[in-house]
Amino acid sequence: MPTFDYNILEILGSLATAIASVILVFLLWRTVKQMEYTVKLSKIQTEHRFRPWIGPEGSVKYLNTTKEGDHQFDVVIKNFGELPASNVTAFYKLKNEMIDKSEITKTSVDHKFNLGPLLPNMEKHYWFSINSDLIKKAINQETQIFIALFFGYEAMGKQSGYGMISQYDSKTNTFVHKDMWVEGDHAFQEI
Repeated sequence: MPTFDYNILEILGSLATAIASVILVFLLWRTVKQMEYTVKLSKIQTEHRFRPWIGPEGSVKYLNTTKEGDHQFDVVIKNFGELPASNVTAFYKLKNEMIDKSEITKTSVDHKFNLGPLLPNMEKHYWFSINSDLIKKAINQETQIFIALFFGYEAMGKQSGYGMISQYDSKTNTFVHKDMWVEGDHAFQEI
């Protein structure tokens, strides 16, 4: 009758335990790495998704001519984000030549208006007027009209905003966007 060696069984058991421990450590390491990735993704999602996103709902539209003879225009601003924006401020500048973003500073705007808070999916209107004589000159192609609109707000403790530079199109009595940007690369960070 063959003899059974318990030492071999003990060695095989120890070897199986060591292999199982290595596999368990590897799986634990993979789980920790996946959790790190999930935390990183959640942070990115929180910073970019769960915040206010302010921007125009459409194009700049002509409203009417005021008693003073100015042409009044309207732009609808909407919060496309999932959190409210507590203090939205509109900045407006008018020139007869193309405006560069770097020219738009706190002291160089023609008009500044506090629109107040903007809840998620909420819309507000910002109106501005342009002198009718200037509009007539643009229609007669004697001059060009460029406007810069910027809507600044605070998001995640940082100054954010949406800006656009548009040119008046006398044929359609509207504005054509020439440049648009989102917070980060403009002069309004100082506001």
